[in-house]
Amino acid sequence: MNAYHLLNGKPPRPLEKGESLPAKGLFWADFTHAPAAGWECWAEPRLGVPIDPEHVSDSHNVDHPSYFDGTADYDMLVFQGLGPRDDPFPLEARTAVFFIFERTLITVRATDNISIDATRQKLLDGRIRTPATPLMLAHAILDTMVDRYLRVRSLMDERFTRLQDALLDPSKAMSDWRELLACRREVRRLEALAESQAEALDSWRRNSRFDWTPKEEVRMRDLAEHVNRVMTHAAGQERDIEAAVQLHFAAMTHRTNRIVQGLTVLSAIFFPLTLITGIYGMNFQHMPELQWRYGYYLVLGVLVTLGGGLWWYFRKRHFL
Repeated sequence: MNAYHLLNGKPPRPLEKGESLPAKGLFWADFTHAPAAGWECWAEPRLGVPIDPEHVSDSHNVDHPSYFDGTADYDMLVFQGLGPRDDPFPLEARTAVFFIFERTLITVRATDNISIDATRQKLLDGRIRTPATPLMLAHAILDTMVDRYLRVRSLMDERFTRLQDALLDPSKAMSDWRELLACRREVRRLEALAESQAEALDSWRRNSRFDWTPKEEVRMRDLAEHVNRVMTHAAGQERDIEAAVQLHFAAMTHRTNRIVQGLTVLSAIFFPLTLITGIYGMNFQHMPELQWRYGYYLVLGVLVTLGGGLWWYFRKRHFL
C-alpha cells in the first residue's frame, strides 16, 4: 500500500505507517491486488465509513468489467485499462477500482498497472498540478488510462494496413487469414471495453453522490469523449477489415473469371481447328483432298489463318 497526503498544490507527501489522516487536505491510498486483501480494514476505521462487502469483492476481481456503483458515503468506479505492453495484440486489460470519498481516494489495482504508477510519478515530480479534490485525482488517473488506448491506435492502423495489403496481394499465401481474424477479435474486444467504459462514466456522471463543479463536469465530459473516440476508431477498424475481406473475395472472383474467360477463348479458338483436323482424320477411302499434292499445306494454312484470325478478333474485343 502507498498512502499520500496532498495539500495546497504541493507534491504528494507519503504518509508514514500508522500515521493518522491529517485534518486538512486530500488523501490517496493505493492498494495492489496481491497484498490488498483486507484493505477495507485500513479504510473503515480511518474514514469512519462502512464499505459494502460486495464492493470489496468487486475490488478483488481482476477481470471485472467497467462499472459504476455507490452508496450514500462514496462512489465506486471500476475501470478497465490496458496492460503494461505497448503492443495491442493480444489486448491485455487491467482492472482498477476507484473508491471516491469526501476527501479520500482509494485505488485497488493490478501490480503492473502502469497508468497509476505514471500518474503518481507525475505528481511526485510536479509535472501535473496537484488535484484539489478526490474527483479530480481520479480524473487524472483515468485520463492517463484512456490516453494509452488512444496511443495504441497507430499500432493497430499499421498492423491492419499490412494485413489488408497482404490479403489483397495475389502473391501472398492464405496464412494471413489467421492473423487477420485474430486481430479482428482484438478490435471487437477493444470496442467492447470502450463501450463499457463509456457506460460506466455516464452512469457515474448521472448517479454520483457528489455535486460536480462545472470544471469537473467539463473534464469528465472530455474524458468520455476520448473514450468515444476509441470506440469509434475500433468500430471503423472493424468495418475496414470487413471491407478488405469482401474486396479480397471480389478480387478472387475477378481473377477466377479472367482465368475461365481465357480458357473459354482458347477453347473457342481451337474448336474449329479441331473440327477441321477431325474431318481429315476420318478413315474413308474416297477423300479426294488426300490425294492432292498440296492438300496438307493448304489445310495447314487454313488452320493457321483461322486460328490467328480468331486470336486477333478476341484480342481486339479484350477477351484476352
